Amino acid sequence: MKPPVLDFSGPARAYARLRVARLNAQDPVAVQERVLQRLLHRARATRFGQRHGFPSLSTIGDFQKRVPVRRYSQFLKEWWQTEYPNLTNVTWPGQIPFFAMTSGTTTGRSKYIPYTREMRRAAGRGFLDLLCFHFTNHPTSRLFGGLALGLTGPSGLQPQQEGVATGAVSAIAMGALPGVFRNRILPPPEIANLPDWQVKIDRLAELSVNRDIRCLGGSPNWLLIYLDAMAKRHPHSPASLSNWFPNLELIVHGGINFEPYRDRFRRLLSGSHAETREMYSASEGVFAIADRGDGEGLRLHLDGEVFFEFVPVETLSSEAPVRHWMADAEIGQDYALVISTAAGLWAYLLGDVVRLVDRDPPRLKVVGRVENGLSVFGEHLIEAEIAQAVARGAATFGLSVLDYSVGAAVEETGGHHLYLLETIERPSAEAIAKISEVIDGQLCALNEDYAELRQKDLALGPPEVRFAPPGGFVRWMKLRRHLGGQNKVPKIVTDRALFQDMTATILGADGEEAEQ
Repeated sequence: MKPPVLDFSGPARAYARLRVARLNAQDPVAVQERVLQRLLHRARATRFGQRHGFPSLSTIGDFQKRVPVRRYSQFLKEWWQTEYPNLTNVTWPGQIPFFAMTSGTTTGRSKYIPYTREMRRAAGRGFLDLLCFHFTNHPTSRLFGGLALGLTGPSGLQPQQEGVATGAVSAIAMGALPGVFRNRILPPPEIANLPDWQVKIDRLAELSVNRDIRCLGGSPNWLLIYLDAMAKRHPHSPASLSNWFPNLELIVHGGINFEPYRDRFRRLLSGSHAETREMYSASEGVFAIADRGDGEGLRLHLDGEVFFEFVPVETLSSEAPVRHWMADAEIGQDYALVISTAAGLWAYLLGDVVRLVDRDPPRLKVVGRVENGLSVFGEHLIEAEIAQAVARGAATFGLSVLDYSVGAAVEETGGHHLYLLETIERPSAEAIAKISEVIDGQLCALNEDYAELRQKDLALGPPEVRFAPPGGFVRWMKLRRHLGGQNKVPKIVTDRALFQDMTATILGADGEEAEQ
């Protein structure tokens, strides 16, 4: 593939100035109110709209009274399952043309999210807004003078019936790109569609050598694996992005928490003028974009065909959870994010917990998940899956589990899960290794994302099981003054400092299992 000749950076900078000025002039409350009213009007004749009285809804309060918060499983059972893949005038007018396969963060298995051309256009505008923020922060940028490389899923779509296809959201979005942009993006389809990620990374790294790449995109863990492959192709020069891609300007990341990988990227970026910029998106839409520096919050994508609601997590289990929106959500509070979109998702519980950090313009940080889960590397494990795998491992050897906890051991590229397991019986070293294999195999069977990451230990190594001495968890709980019937050992610990403290206390200061 020949490198592009035309550089559109000049016109892009001019557009960016106009677009950012328009964004800065937005009234967040008014914009969001218009978004919901427009969505309700367009869906008023659908079966969902008729059932919930859309034609008579005139205020945000009316909508919140008539349309309850629902999870994906409820939408699937009540509205989508019986007619999939032909959803016509069900929750959105017309036929749903796409279903985005998503990771199933709270279920483990793939979900199929309705996706429309309206949402595809909105996603394109969201990515353009991210580029606009880059251009306005770097007025001399030549970003469009070279290539972009994205670590995404397969680029093909699978037809389900006439007019309906499924695929990764990146593949759906790619179909809307003009050819002049598509020709600037790596990898080409023959590499993007490779099922083996190790082969894909190696081929992509080989293709990237001496190419004028100016933008990289992907989840942090996969980007680092790709950059390690680049380092192997430059054994006689320092591992630095400035050596491999001297014109690199931008690294777009998202999908998982960037914090565990920040130091490694900082070292790789030494000497480079490139910056990192986060995009908060999912198969359901584009939600927020980094318009400032890392860690300063993500600016809500207010006019992206998504109406945002903010539900205090502690009220989710009630029959009528408290629902805020842009007019009354409070800074510093943690909320479950609820969305309504131009794909027929209405008061849909996304599953993320966010915290507002600014109001004008509104910015947020993603601080966790509604469901207790483990997804440091993009594995999207939920507590029920981990519990099932631990139980299977223990049962294999007739062990009685007293307690357990699991956290992540993060390494420079990838890492693994560490299980602290307290049982009545203490197995042999051979049995410990076998328990790890059983847990690993069970999780691969239960969770597709985990299985993909475990391919050839590429992004996620095999789990490690360490056996706690008798009373180890009790001792840790007592030291934290959490001992008692109302306090339970956390089965999943995502706070790295807390998990390190737990490990040191239970196994001993040197991290070794105590003698029983």
